Amino acid sequence: MTNQSGSKRPWAEPFRIKVVEPLKTTNAAYRSQALEEAGFNTFLLRSGDVYIDLLTDSGTSAMSDQQWAAMMTGDEAYAGSENFYQLEEAIRSAYGYRYVVPTHQGRAAEHIISRIMIKEGDIIPGNMYFTTTRLHQELAGGQFIDVIVDEAHDPDSEFPFKGNVDLDKLQGLIDRYGAERIPYVSIATSVNMAGGQPISLANLRELRELTAKYGIPIIHDMTRVAENAYFIKVREEGYRDAAISDIVLEICSLTDGATMSAKKDALVNIGGFLAVNNEEIFEEARNLVVVYEGLHTYGGMAGRDMAALAVGIGESIDEDHIRARVGQVQYLGEQLMKAGIPVVQPIGGHGVFIDAARFLPHLQQDEFPAQTLAAEIYLDSGVRAMERGIVSAGRNKKTGAHNYPRLELLRLTIPRRAYTQAHMDVVAASVNAVFRKRESIGGLRMIFEPRYLRFFQARFERGS
Repeated sequence: MTNQSGSKRPWAEPFRIKVVEPLKTTNAAYRSQALEEAGFNTFLLRSGDVYIDLLTDSGTSAMSDQQWAAMMTGDEAYAGSENFYQLEEAIRSAYGYRYVVPTHQGRAAEHIISRIMIKEGDIIPGNMYFTTTRLHQELAGGQFIDVIVDEAHDPDSEFPFKGNVDLDKLQGLIDRYGAERIPYVSIATSVNMAGGQPISLANLRELRELTAKYGIPIIHDMTRVAENAYFIKVREEGYRDAAISDIVLEICSLTDGATMSAKKDALVNIGGFLAVNNEEIFEEARNLVVVYEGLHTYGGMAGRDMAALAVGIGESIDEDHIRARVGQVQYLGEQLMKAGIPVVQPIGGHGVFIDAARFLPHLQQDEFPAQTLAAEIYLDSGVRAMERGIVSAGRNKKTGAHNYPRLELLRLTIPRRAYTQAHMDVVAASVNAVFRKRESIGGLRMIFEPRYLRFFQARFERGS
């Protein structure tokens, strides 16, 4: 890892291990049977059959001793839990939003904001879709339209801010549909489906200026905002000496509200929230959370979970933590690149995204290259990864045909504070072993497809 002065020095995690969880090792025959029982879908594997779990960074990070201590102070009162007020203050202090509605996780916040702000026929522009976000927008009657910069769809482009909005594309939508049909612009920091790519503050300020002309709000998917802030610090001119906490506040100040899956950046196993600045939206959200989640002072979380989240928010913007967190992802990415593995560049903040289309160029996209690659890596080593390609993209609502995204990616998602560099070496060796035999790998055929978010539960078999 290169430190901020640019020199190479030995690096170690900024924590020591106090509790360990044994990992199960298996042989190839065992893994083959487990994978077939799971329908070649890594989401359907039992966690006990996984060696190194890089399926997701959502709810899989290691909590600190201070978070565990905070959980012992959980106030489990049904109404008015003291932990809610601690959480409210932490969110206001770190992110600057005025009003807070707790939810059990991020997709609940997406559901609530979609029901409040979207009406039938609305258009929601955004910097690349995310699966649950887009579905909630569609279920509310809206249509998501991608306005991310073209570089985001090119895995080889080294453009440093692939999460940026193409303002000309957005202006075109405003001109075509009218501002009244755009309830908000949906902006993600550290864009997941593009490979964990950041948006720049310069672009966000220009976006704010454009939307302000038309009275269009910006709703922020802030689940990985601290990682985005780190990339601004090291890539954007004028921010090298800025504190991560200050950059995070500046990002949030340019938006009108946010949904948060606290299971990522904020270092908890469960939890989330909706935060807004508009009092009218807040009052409606506070009503809806009672219908779908729980009372407005717990919203689906136990008091102890809110206590851990309040601490985790502060830890997430700690300079040493975020540098080490992104640094471990960079380390794995560099190991794969040295081996000639095609990965999305620049390396993102929460995982390394392998270009499965280039890894397995002999497979057609409807043979599910990324899903196939996830299965092969598990067979080789017990490492669990996940698909981010045609399976995740789903089907066209009108025609029923597959959506064919330009990016067919396999995501190696790294939980925070959970694995060591040695684990990353094992992962790199496994991916390289699969790469060496790639020409002999055949594709998959989908044999079961659920109605929504098919990547979670779809089942496959070997193709003919």
